[in-house]
Amino acid sequence: MNLHDAPFAPDVSASAMSSPASNSPPSAPPLLQVEGLKKHFAVEGGRVLRAVDGVSLSVARGQTLSLVGESGCGKSTTGKCLIRLTDPTEGRILLEGADLAGMNSRALRAMRQRMQFIFQDPFSSMNPRMRVRDIIGEPLRNFGHGQSAIRERVAQLLARVSLRPDAADRYPHEFSGGQRQRIVIARALALDPGLIVCDEPVSALDVSVQAQVINLLMDLQRDLGLTYVFISHDLSVVRHISHRVAVMYLGKIVETGSRDAVFNQPAHPYTRALLAAVPSARRGERAPVAVLKGEIPSPLAPPSGCAFRTRCPMAQARCAEETPAPRQVGPDQEVACHFAAAPPAGRPT
Repeated sequence: MNLHDAPFAPDVSASAMSSPASNSPPSAPPLLQVEGLKKHFAVEGGRVLRAVDGVSLSVARGQTLSLVGESGCGKSTTGKCLIRLTDPTEGRILLEGADLAGMNSRALRAMRQRMQFIFQDPFSSMNPRMRVRDIIGEPLRNFGHGQSAIRERVAQLLARVSLRPDAADRYPHEFSGGQRQRIVIARALALDPGLIVCDEPVSALDVSVQAQVINLLMDLQRDLGLTYVFISHDLSVVRHISHRVAVMYLGKIVETGSRDAVFNQPAHPYTRALLAAVPSARRGERAPVAVLKGEIPSPLAPPSGCAFRTRCPMAQARCAEETPAPRQVGPDQEVACHFAAAPPAGRPT
């Protein structure tokens, strides 16, 4: 089955997509609260790789927080730690008030119903020898649902993700990439989770079907009140699906804020550079921004002070001596930089 929608393109018009709608009152406590999350790996020679190094963030119920940054910044490892696919080294992960980081295996298993993960490559995340009905039904079997209930639920989920009923009897190789990702999404929905971590869920898909999957995720969020942590390097996609954005560099969060604040008034020089690199079909929109030079330093030997200072056009002596703490630069925006400030309102980015 092929569904046809407008593909994503750089700076695609907002009219091509639904806008994210908040399902959470402003005063509601966050569904997910992360405090001081670290994930370190021991390597040869007694060295430590700091993949995630002190991440703190929160996500309101029914909203989407996008985690963005260059490859190797630690965003995927962060996502896996959030639902304990990878055990954190340190920190608290509060889901609906319960600390996942401190749970034993039995308590964690019970919480698995409330959180799910969507991987980048849908084909590699499915057993090619299993029929779709068994793939989608597997979480239900794991939690003791009967065969009749599983059949009914699988049929409901296939309809929910716009796949025909006869898809249940087919195998993964019989579907396109976009259809496989719909199957994976259906499996993630099987147990009615509150939180879904989406790790680059459209980057392995053809551009022509990316918008279809993003629209599906947004429709599901609106209808079911889902909360997403959306991991991506594609800022065009992030701009459409996000309520809030967190920018990550070398294992640390360098800027957080509402989607509009981060995209329209980026405060951190790294955020500005990322946005400046997004191709624009419209001339004259983007003010000149210094282009980043060099590669991301190794997390085995991060720079002293501010990790971004070796590539930052604003770096000064203080940056090598003192790690910047997050500070508020706007009503809904924080930045970890000694010298950054939000640009004047209305400045094009």
